[in-house]
Amino acid sequence: MLRTNTDYNPETVAHVYKSLWVVEDIFRTTKSILETRPIYHKRDETIRGHVFCSFLALLLKQELESRMKRVALEWEWKEVIRGLDALQQVEANFQGRRFLFRSQLTADASQALRATGVAIPPTLRELQ
Repeated sequence: MLRTNTDYNPETVAHVYKSLWVVEDIFRTTKSILETRPIYHKRDETIRGHVFCSFLALLLKQELESRMKRVALEWEWKEVIRGLDALQQVEANFQGRRFLFRSQLTADASQALRATGVAIPPTLRELQ
């Protein structure tokens, strides 16, 4: 049961409350996955920057989820984050030639990239 002092209809109040819960859940999940510690800001500029970055992360997450749903992909959010976080690229020189090696993608990370339309870089590529 929700109680409010606004004139909004009950459906709107419930939707906004659910959105707030989703935002809080995203922040908790993100802090857990990234193992962040509390951040204390002392200046207005850094507070605004922190809020902006947090909001941008929320928008990007929602857009990615929307695109994955649109193409009917199944995913586990924590696994998508872990897979993308583990993605690495290394440059190596061999016999006077330069190469880029990419780590393997997990299934969830691969699906996330495909849903966004971002081309998955090749596992091995020679640089000119």
